Amino acid sequence: MEQHQISPESLFPAIAAQIRGALSTLHLASLQAVPPEDREKDPDLDRRAALMDQSYYRLLRLVNLLSAAALPENAPLTLQNRDLVELVGDICGRAGDLAQSLGLNVRFSCAFPRRVCAVEPQLLEQLLFHLLSNAFKFTPPGGTVTVELRAQGGHLLLSVADTGQGIPTERLAALFDGGLHIERQEPVPHGLGLGLFLCCRIAKRHGGTLVAKSQVGRGSLFTLSLPDRQVEGSVSDVPFDYAGGFNRTLLALADALPVQAFLVRSQG
Repeated sequence: MEQHQISPESLFPAIAAQIRGALSTLHLASLQAVPPEDREKDPDLDRRAALMDQSYYRLLRLVNLLSAAALPENAPLTLQNRDLVELVGDICGRAGDLAQSLGLNVRFSCAFPRRVCAVEPQLLEQLLFHLLSNAFKFTPPGGTVTVELRAQGGHLLLSVADTGQGIPTERLAALFDGGLHIERQEPVPHGLGLGLFLCCRIAKRHGGTLVAKSQVGRGSLFTLSLPDRQVEGSVSDVPFDYAGGFNRTLLALADALPVQAFLVRSQG
């Protein structure tokens, strides 16, 4: 009987789908056990349920990151002509509302009212949300996260700057390598390093680049450079970008937000 060796890359999408299904079942069960109307009446119950919601979103976010990282680097990419001013502004608005729970301000700066560019919208959203999540995690209360969109030499530059703790010089070279850096695990909120690896891959698949500059104690600056181009319009399809019908912004920023952001009263 012929045997076929199964690689982790081919097996993970199926595993991820089962994990998502199990997480969705758990989340729906928690909604039935603790309905929103009961949470609204009982602040203590709301706080305890918010912990479950936070854990759900963080696990789902991690599964999505792993699924995205497992996709082949040369997987087909379908571009759409999108107004980046509108797209980025909308993301900043949604993220800014939640940043208030961290005591942070989010600013969006752009010199032009409209700019159409060929991008994969869901991938660009994923990239920007991850950069915002990192900025939120490493910027103390009272700080500012500034998103800027500008044009330069046939490219559009999308940057995310924060007034946070900054990144040591010795770590900058390995930011985008996708390796598991144990030293990032402590203290919280360091992660696995997969997110920036995925962001760099998204930039490359768009024909662009992602670079970082930082100074300890003064903050970090991440800049995405995209070709300033347009293509024939088409339909976008990103199979790993799964939100399960739930709050996409909470999902994207779950790793950075405090439990207070998951209270029913915070989402009303």
